[in-house]
Amino acid sequence: TLGTQTDYRDGEAQTDPYSPEYVVRSGSVPELLTLATLTWGRRLPAGLAEVEMIERAREKRAWEATLPAMDSASNIEKRRKMMEDMERKEWAFREQEIEKLQEARLEVLKKLLWRQEKNRNELVDKRLDAHWQNHQKAKEEKMKKIQSNTALMLRKLIAKRKNVMGKLERRDIIKEYIDFASQPYAPLSRIGYFPDNHSERYMLKNFYLNTFAGLCELEASLPDSVTQVKIKAPKPKQTITKTGYVKRAGRLEVALAQVHQ
Repeated sequence: TLGTQTDYRDGEAQTDPYSPEYVVRSGSVPELLTLATLTWGRRLPAGLAEVEMIERAREKRAWEATLPAMDSASNIEKRRKMMEDMERKEWAFREQEIEKLQEARLEVLKKLLWRQEKNRNELVDKRLDAHWQNHQKAKEEKMKKIQSNTALMLRKLIAKRKNVMGKLERRDIIKEYIDFASQPYAPLSRIGYFPDNHSERYMLKNFYLNTFAGLCELEASLPDSVTQVKIKAPKPKQTITKTGYVKRAGRLEVALAQVHQ
């Protein structure tokens, strides 16, 4: 009731079907011998085309049995007409087979052409998409440049509008110190002021840290516990109890050491 699967595929050990020896009785022609050209893997197992071929062979043998004997001129003429008719039928059948084969090849060619056209269209779409992406990037960069130029021109126009007549105005110190975005609070480097040039004046200056004498005086004022540090070695952890039982923490440390190794 249970199915089993071998370690190897059945196809690796599969052989052709067994064909036993046979002896043909004298005077008889078995129909099975007419199919000796069909072997396993070559038109066997039989399909619809093979069945139709077998049926045509049977009809032809039945037709050959109905041919008249060549013992008189009338029979010979009748036999010739029957053979001509059969030949025309065979040629018509062959033409049909050729047309079927051509139609099958045409279908295969259509599929190949359709697949080729599909691949070409996909490639064209990818190229168009890449071109569109490049144009979009160029467009965005151009828009950013236009926006920055627009902001610059607007600032210039606003500055010109403040002094339309071009009169010289005196500096209003109170107004500048009220506005935290003015030059005293946020000077611009384009007017020749660089805040980082004088950064040393914002640094902490201490006598005890910047001079040797100050360091000596500072060291002398410190207690001995600061200059002479005493380090006590840590005591090993007790992983074994008095009764000889190994604690869980000890077992865990041993396991971690093995994993680390």
